[in-house]
Amino acid sequence: MTDAPPLLLVSDHVEGSVRIVTVPDGTETGRLTGRHLSEHAGFLALPDGRVACVDDRRGELLVLDPFGDELVETAIPVAVPAEHLACDPSGRWVAVTTGLGKNGEPWSDLLTVVDRTTGDAARVRTRVGEPGVTVLGNGDPLIVLRHREPGALAAHRFADLLSAPPGCPAVTPHTCLRLTDDGHGDAQAPYSAQVFAATGEGVHRARRAGDALVPEPVIPWGSPARGWYLRLDPRRPALWSTLRGGAVDPLRWPEWTNQAWRHDLETDRTTLTELGPGLVFRLALAQHHTAFTRIHPDGDELILLDADGTARRVPLPAMDGAPRRGGTPWEGVQRRAVAASPGSDWVAVTRGGHGEIHVFDARTGSEAARLKLDTPLRHGGHAMLRTQTDGAEGDPVGR
Repeated sequence: MTDAPPLLLVSDHVEGSVRIVTVPDGTETGRLTGRHLSEHAGFLALPDGRVACVDDRRGELLVLDPFGDELVETAIPVAVPAEHLACDPSGRWVAVTTGLGKNGEPWSDLLTVVDRTTGDAARVRTRVGEPGVTVLGNGDPLIVLRHREPGALAAHRFADLLSAPPGCPAVTPHTCLRLTDDGHGDAQAPYSAQVFAATGEGVHRARRAGDALVPEPVIPWGSPARGWYLRLDPRRPALWSTLRGGAVDPLRWPEWTNQAWRHDLETDRTTLTELGPGLVFRLALAQHHTAFTRIHPDGDELILLDADGTARRVPLPAMDGAPRRGGTPWEGVQRRAVAASPGSDWVAVTRGGHGEIHVFDARTGSEAARLKLDTPLRHGGHAMLRTQTDGAEGDPVGR
């Protein structure tokens, strides 16, 4: 029996729609309307090709089965605006933290925990401040919240939170580890029960020991720059990030430096690859390549790194409403989302505002298809590419 073709999930979180299309030909196999997914919480890979995400308008955790007959398998109420989304390595125990939404500063301290098997859910109060989250397994699951100002890794027993009484009670961590105050970026290695948090100092790491967390040496960035995004490579034991350096002023974003950062967890060796100036943020992991998009007033490009660090650069067509010199790269501008599957060589890149998706063969860098949707994909939308058995669930943090 052969796998179904790769599927691309594309969310226009501004318009409120989700499309499921085959790759590379673009045949639509599913559609949701009236669903405004949290772009920040992203898509979470679950076993058997399933995907979790949060509808920020309805306040629901959605479990999608894009390869099945019914697209929406489960919808469970959760607190919003969703900031971060994660599960334990089995995919059963899910946590959703809350953040700013359309507000100027963090205001919500609600955390929702969900047991997908029973459908049970509970909401508790933790601490205001957009916490990151991971859910460690190894039997009795442990939720680890990454807080800022003051920085900390705060651990809670999942079972304690799930059994909390109604009324969103405040909860106290079972154990805490001190972090610097500028944490942003979370990952876990399921096979070693390790949790990682990106800070200005480097990547802080801790290992689960019973219900406690044991700190381990910080992984240095090896560069004056730092990463604001962190993810585990499910293809091999490694961490990835994009290091941003240069002026702090967002108006000078075309001068920002960018490096691909890869840390091999087996050898403890770090590799840096120069990506070029401009805006580079999230990355995607294909079968044999790691994909980045770089936005710059002088021209955008897709960058494909192969296993030995060789970079192939592919020009991308300009976007109307793209970030410009003298403005910020975040507010009122179009951006790009990049998606790939560790079980496929396809890479998809959105063209924000145009409703287009470019599908590339990572092996050659050639554009295999250009898909046109009936939605503009304002702000670039958000995308995930999956095959049914790609093992993407090996990274149990929403992306």
